[in-house]
Amino acid sequence: MKITEIAYLGPIGTYSHLVAEKRYGRDKRFVPFATITDVCAYVARRGDRRGVVPVENSSGGAIYETVDILLANKPRVRIEEELALNVRLALLGREGETPRVLYSHFAPLEHCGPWIKKHLPRVDKRVVNSTAVAAQRAAGEHGAVALASRKAARLCGLQVLHYPVEAEVPNLTVFLAIGAEERILPHAAKTTLAVKLPNVPGSLCTFLEAFRDEGVNLSRLISRPMRGCPREYAFLVDIEGGGRDPAVKRALAKARRASVDLRLVGAYPCRRPYRS
Repeated sequence: MKITEIAYLGPIGTYSHLVAEKRYGRDKRFVPFATITDVCAYVARRGDRRGVVPVENSSGGAIYETVDILLANKPRVRIEEELALNVRLALLGREGETPRVLYSHFAPLEHCGPWIKKHLPRVDKRVVNSTAVAAQRAAGEHGAVALASRKAARLCGLQVLHYPVEAEVPNLTVFLAIGAEERILPHAAKTTLAVKLPNVPGSLCTFLEAFRDEGVNLSRLISRPMRGCPREYAFLVDIEGGGRDPAVKRALAKARRASVDLRLVGAYPCRRPYRS
């Protein structure tokens, strides 16, 4: 089925928007949403839609809204690809104005703390929901600047005053391309599982041994409390390889026997990181 619409975590100019355009080109209809849940619900309704949502930041950790949706299977979406962006921020504003206020998401303000302290020591730092919103705020306020993408500068009529703004630590954000239908690709680089284990001593150890014994690497393991089940947890598990790998097949068979429930969320390729 031909892909016609791409949903993403908005507003226009976010890094989710940037990644969506890099992955799918600009000839599709791009639809922004305020929450990850809204993106997933929109994608789940039709097979010709895709979505791009963040799942992990290299310094901020997992995006739990995405994790919880995948674990609960509500809305019902499947992972089709892993995408990533090497986030490089720009300082946006208007030349000739003295910066008084700096807008950005909390993560860039933290990542770029030393740079801000050195170059903008007297600005009033203000946290907003996204870098795209930061650019919008800066565009409407005299003496305001923003840490955001260069794309946001073009969209909001701002100038790039400095690029790249040096971050204290590398900032790689991982995104998932999602669809409504299950697509198991023959040469998947990664497989994601939603797992519920028996609430007994050693159950997690037994589950993990299934992969160790077959030489299958786990690249991510996230535990989340199960709604309505106090002190019980579900796990989102990423393993390297796909179901056509004999070792992965054997490991999954053992893991199913050690689980109360094991559901395949996706087996998919991982694209090389884009640059912002």
